[in-house]
Amino acid sequence: MSRRRPKHNEDRSMLGRMLANLGWLLGGKGFGAVCSLVYLAILTRTLGLKDFGHFSLIFGTSQALIAVAGFQTWRVVVRFGAEHVHDGQWDRFGRLSMLAGVLDVVGAMIGCGIAYLAFYQFADMLGLNKSLITTAFWFNVASLWALRSAPTGVVRALDRFDMAIYVEAVVPLGRLLAAVAIWLTGPSLVRFLIAWAAIDLLEAALYWILARRLCPQAIRLSRLKDFTGALKDNPGVVKFFIVTFLSSTLEAAYRNGPLLAVGYLLGTRAAGLYRLAQQLAQGLAKFSTLLARAAYAEISRARVTSAIQDFRKLIRQTSVLAGGGSAIVVLIVVLAGRWLLELLGGEQFSGGEPILIALVVGASFELASVAFEPVLHSTGKAKYSLAARLVAVGATAAGILAFVPVAGAQGAAWGVATGGAVLYFTMGLLTFIVLRRLTREDRAARAQEPAEPPPAGP
Repeated sequence: MSRRRPKHNEDRSMLGRMLANLGWLLGGKGFGAVCSLVYLAILTRTLGLKDFGHFSLIFGTSQALIAVAGFQTWRVVVRFGAEHVHDGQWDRFGRLSMLAGVLDVVGAMIGCGIAYLAFYQFADMLGLNKSLITTAFWFNVASLWALRSAPTGVVRALDRFDMAIYVEAVVPLGRLLAAVAIWLTGPSLVRFLIAWAAIDLLEAALYWILARRLCPQAIRLSRLKDFTGALKDNPGVVKFFIVTFLSSTLEAAYRNGPLLAVGYLLGTRAAGLYRLAQQLAQGLAKFSTLLARAAYAEISRARVTSAIQDFRKLIRQTSVLAGGGSAIVVLIVVLAGRWLLELLGGEQFSGGEPILIALVVGASFELASVAFEPVLHSTGKAKYSLAARLVAVGATAAGILAFVPVAGAQGAAWGVATGGAVLYFTMGLLTFIVLRRLTREDRAARAQEPAEPPPAGP
């Protein structure tokens, strides 16, 4: 039986829907931000600079592996699933979702192999204590098997950001409660890692349960037997998957590569200092991540359902909103960055202020460009996004190699800022070209339409 998507928000404007989704995300993440500040302070103050550096390198490696081996299948579900949801084609949506789930499993298996090589063959390059290698490996295995990308895509394609925040609140709340309990009963690096892994696995299970409850006609095990049918249902899905996978790999290199480079070049203490500044920068720029989530789903939907003029208007409004957010984030860091670092980590972390400023500058460029990648993906130009990220990663690597010998961890941060600026201008130029081409094609199509006959006389 075919059933069209719920109409709980169909009457709102595109920007209104996106802002409503952003509001739900901000509500959930605002709560999460408060929790994360508290548990981050507990981590830094109980572990100290060196052990927090070890924690940062292990956690950073897991994030890089998740981004590479996780395949970011949620993008596939949103990009191709938006049309199926709009048309009420739940069988096709179910096959697409199950295909994404199978890809997540394959990615986890591949990621475990990469983790084994990383920790048992190249641990010296990360500067890890040998006694932590086995713990680090199993932490990464647990993180990889916290399979939440596919169900995340399902929830976003269904436009149920309001429900997702309850699941996503499990992570910050769980980490806060675990951090307090570990702090009171005897803090140790291993206990923190075990708690973090268990909470990630719980969140993944809850996401699958939520996806099933929201769309039981699509999310069912019976879809597994014909998940390959999604390849026929969605022409171009393989090409899109490959391009977005490569793009997410480059994004992981941009986000986590500098931390690992600092650990390799400067040691675990420098990595701990860099990580706290990075964590705070990401927290302040969380608006970027949330706006990207809301914008990706709404822009993908708008490309299917709206005229080109309305599509361009949404992109323009999103970019203005993002630009204002960028300016606010940079101002906060300039005025209160040192105080925030001392509040979280104590005096030993206060030297991270220059690192924080540079990382926030890079994050502000990322926030300003938040509408560009969804446009390129939704218009079938995902390869342009990949090209832009390739250029940005190259610029980041060049910046790190040039600045680290001169300025240490601060130099690595300015390398990241350089990459962010290059990404903004490159992806912005490509988006402008694509939108101008779409507008030109739309005008040509309108010009070829036959004129309406004059009304009949009396």
